[in-house]
Amino acid sequence: MKSLIYLGPGKCVWQDKEKPSIQAPTDVVVKISRTTICGTDLHILKGDVPSVEPGRILGHEGVGSIVEKGEAVGNFAVGDRVLISCITSCGRCPHCRRQMFSHCERGGWILGNRIDGTQAEYVRIPCADTSLYHAPNGVDEDALTMLSDMLPTGFECGVLSGGVNPGDTLAIVGAGPVGLAALISARLYSPSMIVTVDMDEHRLTTSKELGAKHAINSRSENAADAVLRLTGGVGVDVAIEAVGVPDTFDTCQQIVAPGGRIANIGVHGKPVTLRLEKLWDRNVTITTRLVDTVSIPMLLKAMMSGAIDPTRAISHRLHLSEMLKAYETFGHAAREGALKVVLSNG
Repeated sequence: MKSLIYLGPGKCVWQDKEKPSIQAPTDVVVKISRTTICGTDLHILKGDVPSVEPGRILGHEGVGSIVEKGEAVGNFAVGDRVLISCITSCGRCPHCRRQMFSHCERGGWILGNRIDGTQAEYVRIPCADTSLYHAPNGVDEDALTMLSDMLPTGFECGVLSGGVNPGDTLAIVGAGPVGLAALISARLYSPSMIVTVDMDEHRLTTSKELGAKHAINSRSENAADAVLRLTGGVGVDVAIEAVGVPDTFDTCQQIVAPGGRIANIGVHGKPVTLRLEKLWDRNVTITTRLVDTVSIPMLLKAMMSGAIDPTRAISHRLHLSEMLKAYETFGHAAREGALKVVLSNG
């Protein structure tokens, strides 16, 4: 089968690799119909995720159909269309019993990390009964793919961890796909003002179309000063970091109001400076989190009702065979006007 294989920092190839097979009774093999590229995949290519070894098939998002299943799989049958969670969960270990699936003792974020992932024609899914969701008939597969990771990450790690409440002021630093997912899902909680910060004018324009009241280009003005002006010098109740670099985390520290929350989403490959000399007396909460995907059923219902539309974060649609072009497009987002790039197989 064809697959996107990581060869080390800065190197990947689209080439043949042996089709996966059942390794445990709880496994299934899924034929991929939709997949996509995540900002985390770009961090992997930069060498920021050392757990990913050369030879690994990347990708942790997708929709497809089951073509083979282990004898212990009870919730799914061959032929079922499924949504793949980016997080694998056994459902039984102490972490899973706390619904902290990201730290599952048998799973967690392993797809495209410690085992081969979804940027291929086929993928093996361990612990299938608790790591897959039935794809409802008639639901757009592009939209479903956004529920694998992007939307639950923005919602759980940003909106829920940040404790967004009705009337809150909210700044989202980083208006890429996950930042936009945080924006889309935050609107379910009726914040009084949403501000987005980015260096990409296309992404900022999109954020305003999706409901941001203000969009600040940090390339042309000081983002922290701009946010403080908009809030009368107080700062925002919730600052969501959705990039994963020291400068954006520092911006969040500068703009959070007394009693506010900083919710970190970004994948950080370098140390950041914690401004504790300024934050120690401001009753500020800082949260970190890897998505658990516990919100997928709720977000699916919200999407099917029309309350949220994650497809508005999709900018490009390509065929699976154009994977390298997709990485080129996504990796040069400002030049290409790229947000989420969806790849179809068929």
